[in-house]
Amino acid sequence: MDQQIDVVTSAGRISGRVDSRFSEVAEAFVENFQARDEVGASCAITLEGRAVVDLWGGRVTRDGADWEQDTLCTVFSSTKGAMALCAHMLADRGLLDLDALVTDYWPEFGAGGKEAARVKMTLDHSVGVPHLRGPVAPGGFYDYAQMVARVAAEPAFWAPGTRGGYHAITMAWTVGELVHRASGRRLGRFFDEEVARPLGLDFWIGAPAAVEPRISPMLPAEPDEPWLATRFVQAALGAEENPTQLFMRDFLLLDPNTPECHQAEVGSANGVANARSLAGLYAPLANGGSLGGVTLVGADTLARMGRVSMASHDDATLLVPSRFALGYMKSTDNRRTPNTVNSSVILSEPAFGHVGAGGSLGFADPACGMSFGYAMNRMGTGILLNDRGQALVDAAYRSLGYRSNASGAWLE
Repeated sequence: MDQQIDVVTSAGRISGRVDSRFSEVAEAFVENFQARDEVGASCAITLEGRAVVDLWGGRVTRDGADWEQDTLCTVFSSTKGAMALCAHMLADRGLLDLDALVTDYWPEFGAGGKEAARVKMTLDHSVGVPHLRGPVAPGGFYDYAQMVARVAAEPAFWAPGTRGGYHAITMAWTVGELVHRASGRRLGRFFDEEVARPLGLDFWIGAPAAVEPRISPMLPAEPDEPWLATRFVQAALGAEENPTQLFMRDFLLLDPNTPECHQAEVGSANGVANARSLAGLYAPLANGGSLGGVTLVGADTLARMGRVSMASHDDATLLVPSRFALGYMKSTDNRRTPNTVNSSVILSEPAFGHVGAGGSLGFADPACGMSFGYAMNRMGTGILLNDRGQALVDAAYRSLGYRSNASGAWLE
């Protein structure tokens, strides 16, 4: 990379390197601090396996220490992309059949109307247990065995496979336990041994205590009137119990500013990483499934990973149109959907990845050989990307010569 970045803003110093072809990404990253109230963040991009953007800056709190090159943070649902990769790797090895019944691996799951559930339904949010109806005690999500038992016993909200509804937290156990049963290793260990260490990633699903000093606290989103008026928030605040309300209840039971949360294994929501590791996770997937001597999946599996599996005009949890591959989000354009705020993620059509609460993002674009990562500590409102993350994505695609996203996906 031939351009050094060293910019001092009122929000703190911004540092890193970019390939001159991607200078617009650096400009957007700086603008996030100067005009969009970024506090601390990192952004990284690889192209054909080579790092072309590596940026970091700001502070770990508004008046705190500098955000350093190796600072980490909770990336919430961006963790789902890492968890889904583990399932696809097992499928690629013939150890997990995505078309098989869940009960072939996990007999206890076949209760409460879930007998016909297929493995792939746990990945595309159609399996029918998006939440738990009964109360969850504080810290309950950190008790893996208890949560596996509760999800297995939970009656289906709908017949598996008949509709889509975002499984915000429970996906940690519907997919995570299948990884466990198929591999003989819990998800956090499998990911560490088979993905993170071979690729050299600072990315954990269950972070060791030794990295705790490097983890930035998360700053909660500040609700404003447009967000409070959305259909999603109104449903979440309503008196009647519904999937949206349960989503918000569950989300508030995860405290990303405690070691207990960082060190637990919640494969849907509590991964600890930075942008460099998010981009590094997806770099092999942007380049045929292999990179630098590390093979994650073969060509057939990679093609399946990026294909839309479940799309809905009204996601049962998110209450917006949604598009999911098996474990991944696809480009989703809700810019003109009424009563929404920050409910889109505009990528190219071949791209696949995952957004995290507040605005983090990791994705692969096999068509152009690009992988992307963005992590930040100030959470934004909305369901998907806010203007900070989307500005970086837009700059990345423009740097590659893409000309328009008016169709709902970036086009060359």
